[in-house]
Amino acid sequence: MGRPRTNDGAVKERLLEAATEMFATRPRESVTIRAVAAAAGASTAAVYTLFDSKDVLINEVRNRAVAGLSRDLSAVPVTDDPLADLYALAVAYRRWGREHSHLYTVLFGGVQRFDPSGEMSAGDPVRPLVDTIGRALSASVLVGEVTPIALSLWVTLHGLVALELAGALDATTAEAIFPSTILATLRGWATPSQIDVPGSSPGPAP
Repeated sequence: MGRPRTNDGAVKERLLEAATEMFATRPRESVTIRAVAAAAGASTAAVYTLFDSKDVLINEVRNRAVAGLSRDLSAVPVTDDPLADLYALAVAYRRWGREHSHLYTVLFGGVQRFDPSGEMSAGDPVRPLVDTIGRALSASVLVGEVTPIALSLWVTLHGLVALELAGALDATTAEAIFPSTILATLRGWATPSQIDVPGSSPGPAP
């Protein structure tokens, strides 16, 4: 009988989950391979076998975060109302951050750089936002340039989500201010005829 496999997919998943929590809650330099292995109930040899190094493990955690956020934002339906679509993207962004708080912290806690002006791949989580802003500009419902509009919306979104995840905003307050804050940001870039952001009069964000 052959020896049972110890470095299989289940071990890899446990290591990724342990690493994600540690990188989200501790300084990067304080997270060691030994600590990740211990938290996952695995050996240090398993970490090196599956990931080769700490940097590779960090990249794997980051890539998982990027893929997850990209998947959820890309799943937002595209309609003929780009302003409503931008609001829907904001709702999806917040939902993903709340459901994957550790991945969110890893992604936007200094490891991942947000650059809507750079070259984007098909899986870049920024792409749905940038593409929708482009449609809004083409339809003349927003005025400005893609990069500053994207940064403005992302700064607003990140501020709201980060404060909520940190507990600085209680659930009631977060639910109350999310719609009005996002819509106010969109109105700031809207053409005068679109100041009411038609199609975007939602109730409390999920």
